[in-house]
Amino acid sequence: MTEISEHTGLRAGATAVVSESYSFACMRCGYGWEQSYEIEHHTDADGHEFVMYVADGRVVPSPLNRPTCQNCEGHIVRIMRPGRVASAASAASAASAASAASAASAASAASDAAAGERHHWQLSDLLSPFRRAG
Repeated sequence: MTEISEHTGLRAGATAVVSESYSFACMRCGYGWEQSYEIEHHTDADGHEFVMYVADGRVVPSPLNRPTCQNCEGHIVRIMRPGRVASAASAASAASAASAASAASAASAASDAAAGERHHWQLSDLLSPFRRAG
């Protein structure tokens, strides 16, 4: 998640650059996204230390102070470790595929029923593997 490197030449005067990535989820609209930042550590003329967040080559406000949803511009945003949005998206697509398979299975069963190929399970059918051969 955090990677510290020496001055990379992104901005003049940076004493160290830290790479951070975060996942974000908007609690208002449900939108999720991920973003990586180069966090540059600087010292001003008075000797006070400060940091600058750089995303996609632009200086941006700290995402930790008041994150803004990229979709609805809401400020109720959850910040998580990187990869959470990607894993949620893959889980959602897997659930969607399972839902589609379930719907296809139900449609197949419905078409079998319409064709008169219905099978009614009886309790004796289910217990037959447990019966003793006599």
